[in-house]
Amino acid sequence: MSAIKKLAGQTAVYGIPLVLGRILSYLLNPLYTRVFQPDLFGTYSVFYAYSSLLMVILTYGLETAFFRYSQQKEDRDKVYSTGLISIIISTSVFLVAVLLFAEPIARLIDYADQKKYVIWFGWILALDALAAIPFARLRAINRPGRFAKIRMTGIILNITLNLFFLLGCPWIMNNTGSSYIHNILSLVYKPDWNIEYVFISNLVSSAVVLLMLFPEIFDVKWSFDGATWRKLMIYAFPLLFAGMAGIVNETFDRLLLRYLLPMSPEDAEYQVGIYSACYKIAILMTIFIQAYRYAAEPFFFAQARQHNARDVYAEVMNYFIITVSLIFLGTMVYLDDFILPALVDRSYHEGKHVIPVVMMAQLFLGVYYNLSVWYKLADKTIWGAWFSIIGAGITFILNFLWIPRTADNIMHGYYGSAWATLICYGSMMILSYAVGQRYFPIKYNIPKIFFYVGLSTALYITGTIFTINSLVLSLSFHTFIIIVFLGVVFYIEKPLSRLRTTS
Repeated sequence: MSAIKKLAGQTAVYGIPLVLGRILSYLLNPLYTRVFQPDLFGTYSVFYAYSSLLMVILTYGLETAFFRYSQQKEDRDKVYSTGLISIIISTSVFLVAVLLFAEPIARLIDYADQKKYVIWFGWILALDALAAIPFARLRAINRPGRFAKIRMTGIILNITLNLFFLLGCPWIMNNTGSSYIHNILSLVYKPDWNIEYVFISNLVSSAVVLLMLFPEIFDVKWSFDGATWRKLMIYAFPLLFAGMAGIVNETFDRLLLRYLLPMSPEDAEYQVGIYSACYKIAILMTIFIQAYRYAAEPFFFAQARQHNARDVYAEVMNYFIITVSLIFLGTMVYLDDFILPALVDRSYHEGKHVIPVVMMAQLFLGVYYNLSVWYKLADKTIWGAWFSIIGAGITFILNFLWIPRTADNIMHGYYGSAWATLICYGSMMILSYAVGQRYFPIKYNIPKIFFYVGLSTALYITGTIFTINSLVLSLSFHTFIIIVFLGVVFYIEKPLSRLRTTS
């Protein structure tokens, strides 16, 4: 239990700034859905889908490889310096290529008149890639305070710039008659720009974050060790393919919708915008899983040296399932009461029926991340690549089958994409468990896992049966459902806690 408490503490340490940052960032979603029409929100979603894939390529699994081979303090600087030099060289090549070929790239992705977007994202990706290994080093040497400070600075700066350009500047221009103020503001503000300022804000915040990481970047004995680099790449190469396939599973449904729906690009982006806005309602699940992963990856590698490591991994999974089941249930029962109205403009609400599907898909993905410990510890990362590639194949096939291809049935084509995501992550989860039990058996409590997930799903369905018009009564009823779930968990887990204490 002490190991699990340590993991919970580390998750909280990394999670608090991540949660606060994500919540602050997510407050931009209501702003975007009110300032931008769904087609512009679709453009925003498409470019960030591309950037997610490219970010995986630019870091090519070196963060996890760094954790794997920097457990010994005497190896850490050599591994860090070698990995950082590798990232600097590859990122420089990428950035030069983007700057030279921005126009053909823009035509290739069907944004021929938006060459500037390609250039801006080239810089954003380069800056973020260069920051990846220094951030990993802060996690490895257990400096969550500095990690959180830098992360939060970037997030707050990004949000502040968004608010300044999207709300502050238009208000000043419309409500201030001073030509002097208008002239000063015109140096940084163009009234005909809108989504451009989202990208510009991201670019500035990424640059500031990298500047803050300069002490980590330069406070090292620079050396490049060829043998270390080969060892890192052998370990990381399968993770690159796993990461690429994973991003395909996470984001390519939006790209496929953009290019497969039988409608104009503007109308297709409208559908992508609705789907993306509703997809983001899974934010609480996503935040927890990301915070957990920040803490879990170094924790799992450190715990591997303990004789009871596999028992700890099984117990961690139990509490993870309880947490994500509660997040799923809480999000779904309060969805119509206040979550959806508060976070997404009413013009996007037509896509809300994808939310439970996406939430459960994210739950499956979180379980898969837990299960992935076996191939990372067993140095069989090739299996991670295979699982993700299979998942990517499922994503492509089901999207091609389920996205409507004729004008007779094009509305809400994103429902097929949501179900494809659920089946993809469910398949990866099952495959990882089945293969992992052969190479690195861990005695997970499978009946309990099914019970908690099934209980949260059954309680959510129960909550949808009754239509309650009073907000107070609806909140009371849905809170009662949450209490029922927690009561059942307490009843099952408390005797186990007493048993562990007495033993």
